[in-house]
Amino acid sequence: MSTNTQPMLTVADLDLMPDDLNRYELMEGEIFVSPPPGLTHQRVVGNLLSTLHNYLSGNPLGEVFTTPGVTFDQFNSVIPDITYSSNERMSEIAPGEHIAGAPELMVEIVSPGNKNSRRDRVLKRQVYGKQGVQEYWIVDPLKRSVEIFRLVDSMLEPFATLQIGDEFSSPLLPGLTIPLESIFGA
Repeated sequence: MSTNTQPMLTVADLDLMPDDLNRYELMEGEIFVSPPPGLTHQRVVGNLLSTLHNYLSGNPLGEVFTTPGVTFDQFNSVIPDITYSSNERMSEIAPGEHIAGAPELMVEIVSPGNKNSRRDRVLKRQVYGKQGVQEYWIVDPLKRSVEIFRLVDSMLEPFATLQIGDEFSSPLLPGLTIPLESIFGA
């Protein structure tokens, strides 16, 4: 009896993907393709990014980026919607032009479809936890919710699920409180 096994792909294989506006990510040696995000997705990213930028301009603790490539190792390279890293962590993981290690915070805006939701809620959560991401926010424009996960023993464990009317904060960003209405609109 033979077993059909496929070789794990690497970052070198990812670099061979076409430049066609799709997002190509590598998780646990498997390539995932996502089309460019829609306008709702972009509005939510813009609103959250604006909040984080405004906070960091008065509290220069670190840096926030949209859609940076984050390479963890030869089998895991992703393009999260937003990352945050403290200044100290940035000097460790991004001494040059690219992020090569785990930012403290990763944010994914869920795109429509069960496949996208499962990838963000299961696979990315597992990979991010294994790689040492301290906090992970899953922002769902359809449900108008934010799920917050925090690292416990190499696993991102559920911390809170918030809905419109709620606000949230993070120990990574002391003094910042984010009302969900500011992310999704009234």
